[in-house]
Amino acid sequence: MNELLKRVWIGLAATLIASLAAVVLPDRFQMDDDGHIHLGAPTPSPSTAAPTPESTSPPLTRDAVDEAIRTAVGAAGLDPAQGRPTGPADANSNRTGWAAVREKTAAQSEMNAICADLERQGWTLNPNGDRPDASRSYKRGGWYLLVSTRGKTQAPSTTSALTDSQTYLTVTGLQLNLSDLPLPAITVRIG
Repeated sequence: MNELLKRVWIGLAATLIASLAAVVLPDRFQMDDDGHIHLGAPTPSPSTAAPTPESTSPPLTRDAVDEAIRTAVGAAGLDPAQGRPTGPADANSNRTGWAAVREKTAAQSEMNAICADLERQGWTLNPNGDRPDASRSYKRGGWYLLVSTRGKTQAPSTTSALTDSQTYLTVTGLQLNLSDLPLPAITVRIG
């Protein structure tokens, strides 16, 4: 019985690792027709040999990301000054963001407008793990943006004064260089 439980836990752990890898590193995650999962540097094929727009995108500064967020928020018909910055004031920081309390009835359309403007600005949509009705993530120039609406139960403060008709609309930016992380090639057989 202990051996069976051990195999079940190992299987669950492998599945969790593969699922997280698919969301965080979609370009380094491959599953073949036999059910083998390959993590690591992808093998270039003729269809993937061409550089993607992200790979040729120059690195962005924190100020450029702040401006992209302000522009997208403004394009959604919102005043960026009505929200609040969510990152440190230091321009050398690798994180930034904007948040505002919005009416739930308007938050989804405002989020869609922000996302549409980010795409117009050249941000690349990362559809893995996103829920179009709750969050979308984008990448460009070494930065990742998460645009989301979240309700009262996930509010950033326990002293939140949100009513039942309100939610948070947030744009969170993180500067990550995932290509510098060494990722060994691993093959996992599930099933």
